Amino acid sequence: LNAHFAEQYQGKLLLRFDDTNPSKEKEEYEEAIVRDLASMQIVPVQVSHTSDWFDQLIEMATQMVKDGLAFVDPSPQEEQQALRMKKKPSPYRDQSVEENLRLWKEMQLASEEGLKCCMRAKIDPGSDNGAMRDPTIYRCNLTPHHSTKDKYKVYPTYDLCCPIVDSWEGVTHALRDRQYSDRDAQYAWFLEKLKLRKVHLWGFSRINFVRTLLSKRKLQWLVDQGRVDGWNDPRFPTVAGILRRGMTVEGLKKFILGMGASKNTNLMGWDKIWATNKAVIDATAHRYTALLSNGLVKVTLRGAPAEPYAESIFAHPKDESLGKKIRFFAPTVWLQAEDAETIAPGEEVTLMSWGNAIMDEVKKDASGKVVGIDATLNLQGSVKSTKKKLTWLADTPDLVNIELVDFDFLLTKDKIEPEDEERIETILNNDTKFVDAALGEAAMRQLQQGQIVQIERRGYYICDSPYVRAADPIRLLFVPDGKNMMGVKR
Repeated sequence: LNAHFAEQYQGKLLLRFDDTNPSKEKEEYEEAIVRDLASMQIVPVQVSHTSDWFDQLIEMATQMVKDGLAFVDPSPQEEQQALRMKKKPSPYRDQSVEENLRLWKEMQLASEEGLKCCMRAKIDPGSDNGAMRDPTIYRCNLTPHHSTKDKYKVYPTYDLCCPIVDSWEGVTHALRDRQYSDRDAQYAWFLEKLKLRKVHLWGFSRINFVRTLLSKRKLQWLVDQGRVDGWNDPRFPTVAGILRRGMTVEGLKKFILGMGASKNTNLMGWDKIWATNKAVIDATAHRYTALLSNGLVKVTLRGAPAEPYAESIFAHPKDESLGKKIRFFAPTVWLQAEDAETIAPGEEVTLMSWGNAIMDEVKKDASGKVVGIDATLNLQGSVKSTKKKLTWLADTPDLVNIELVDFDFLLTKDKIEPEDEERIETILNNDTKFVDAALGEAAMRQLQQGQIVQIERRGYYICDSPYVRAADPIRLLFVPDGKNMMGVKR
């Protein structure tokens, strides 16, 4: 949305990393964010860090103390929290400017006395809004910063630096999650008291999806526990995860713009976002055939050429501009067993991309299972007259091994309650990845990693591992389409 508004109104998109807590910030997080933005074709005109402004922020904090807008509180954190809950001021709130400056210097030196202190803004300890009750704006931290190393011993809070650096960097409009809405008054207070240029805030609600974790801490736990393959796991609600599963940048943008910067709290199913994506991929996804290896029935076709042969056919039936592929034909073909079970002797069916065939004899074993079919090609027959349109593969050595991968939700519960956050293992789904062996047509050797295709009568798939050698199967991940979350019925 930020990128969209910047483009729509000929503005500038600024990317800033608020690296104010050296205990939590990691360079790999920043690299992942930049990489994800690039994968969504979003390029900010400026990339900065709050740490770029640390010197100026310390000067600003010092001036706030001198102007009576802040004080240094040496009382234990528990006492501070207790007084804030009671809407009562700290006993150190009105100490002299000189004492505040002395303690502020001790904080910057990280002395024994200074380490016990924090700096707090003097706003309104009796406010009904907890964010206005003299919030902490500086605290000591001896952890080396990933950028500034051990130059500083004090670090500003997000509450302080966000409005200040927004104003300094020229931000005109800041989109913020509505979970920060109780801090909007605080944001405005800092800008007003520090006589800084105003910034327009626009609050929007985060989209929550059913059976989905959005907490970085809990997602990290799943990674650490080996429940997933990493941050780009197709089951993860990360940019890398959903793109790997087959979400397109265009589909994602259309969905987000369709939602807009809504102020309503949403708990959504995944059907709408995947349906939006389907409308994008259907027009360009090449069509291929793949059949599950477990359950193939051979059909012998009378009237077919005695030897296998190949033809060049269009890769997409509705768009010839997308090119062609090679399709093999043979006197014996494979059908999926579940299709073969539905065929009656003498029934005429359509073999997709070839033509009609009359199923003369359906052979079954002692248990009634179909083990073979004798048929006669009837290419003059009308495809409109048949009820069954069946996928098939020519029985040739050129078939490729494929893995069709389905994913289920990581959680068993639609809505995650606060109490679930601390016992997440109790609502974890233990079976979330399903792999089925399949055979695919020879042309699938040409698939590229990340290419989205449609497996006829099964659904859309994205190529996760392309063809390298015969011993290693091509891995295709099912792309949900708004109706189906899996390609193989279970």
